[in-house]
Amino acid sequence: MSNLLIGWIGVGALFGLLAFRMSIGTALMAVSFIGITVMFNLQAALGIVSAMPFNLIGDWSLTAIPMFLFMGFIAANTGLTAGAFDLLRVLLARVPGGLASASVGACGLFAAASGSSIATTAAMSKIAVPEMLKAKYHPSLATGVVAASGTLGSLIPPSILMVLYGIFTEQSIGQLFIAGVIPGVLSAFVYMAMITVRATVTPGLAPAVIERVDRKKLLGLLWSVWPFPVLVLGVLGGIFGGFFTPTEAGAVGAFLAATVALLRRSLTGKALAEAIRQTTLATSSIFFLSIGAVMFTRFMGLSGVPRALTDMMLSVSDNQFVIILMIAVLFVFLGMVIDSIGLILLTLPILLPVLEAADINLIWFGIICIKLLEIGLVTPPVGLNLYVLHSALSGEVKLRDIISGTTWFIAMDILTLLILIAFPAISLFLPSLMAQ
Repeated sequence: MSNLLIGWIGVGALFGLLAFRMSIGTALMAVSFIGITVMFNLQAALGIVSAMPFNLIGDWSLTAIPMFLFMGFIAANTGLTAGAFDLLRVLLARVPGGLASASVGACGLFAAASGSSIATTAAMSKIAVPEMLKAKYHPSLATGVVAASGTLGSLIPPSILMVLYGIFTEQSIGQLFIAGVIPGVLSAFVYMAMITVRATVTPGLAPAVIERVDRKKLLGLLWSVWPFPVLVLGVLGGIFGGFFTPTEAGAVGAFLAATVALLRRSLTGKALAEAIRQTTLATSSIFFLSIGAVMFTRFMGLSGVPRALTDMMLSVSDNQFVIILMIAVLFVFLGMVIDSIGLILLTLPILLPVLEAADINLIWFGIICIKLLEIGLVTPPVGLNLYVLHSALSGEVKLRDIISGTTWFIAMDILTLLILIAFPAISLFLPSLMAQ
């Protein structure tokens, strides 16, 4: 039996194990270990298993992940985000669907302070959704906008998915961060434009809410959002200004988030303990998946599957846009059944040689990849943001209403994705300035 055949059997076995609901990390490790054993021998497989976990976890770049996670969970558990929604709802009060658009903006701001889609969705679900339901917004719009806008945490820097992508593709995390700024703002703008049009055409979907505030209250609302510029300028400004690396920025962000929460007197022992617990669980899960992904990368490389897949795809077309579209279709379908972190770690070992052979800019593809993963976060049956939102609302809104509410936003995501594919400069303009 050839190594290539063993590799393809391994890929099939992997999806078979996932179909039987085995965890992705365990499935990656099991398939890789057995595959290498069959290709070579047990001693070779044991050598890889014994060395790789320590080599991976010892990678200094990975320390950014728990630090950015801790920053996000501190922000979520200490209420650093509440003021953003209150300010935006006042500023957008005269715009049709203003509360929903305020939710988009608040999610974008929180994403810039957390780097996590899940943390963004969980935090905003308790702030924005009750206010929209109270204003008689249709439940599907009230929940759909938060579920979809929560995904901005994957695209707007700092982003955990970008850190993982940068590590596994050996791309500059700083350039990935700055490349996500314009696409992130574009995504939020497209969401807001769609909400405004729908609310104008169907006023009953988002009834107008009159917000009357005096100058004193407005100044108070402006003051309430001071943590955002501190965190964003502290983290991103430090990276782009060359004061510290993206890895060090994670620690700076965690320190700033804790300090800001302490100054606002919202950092209680309970909030700190919960942030540490959530960070530990999320980090352990990501590292476990990463170990499996590294083993799978070695298995795929030894089998020759990526090389065969590269030849196969290039025989269909060597046009970069055609290859990107083929990969996009694959991601959309896989995103329905595999969570975003698992999907990126599962596919990169196979697709990276294809991208390099087609001379596709990996920073540009990184942004497209993250956008595709965003769609997966709100696409059933896995759609993690859907369940996070449903759980946070304690079943107050039916899951089917949440799912139906995301339909329009998924359509807007596809539109934005096509724009990003058609115009690479949108993603590459800021990184090109950074390189200079």
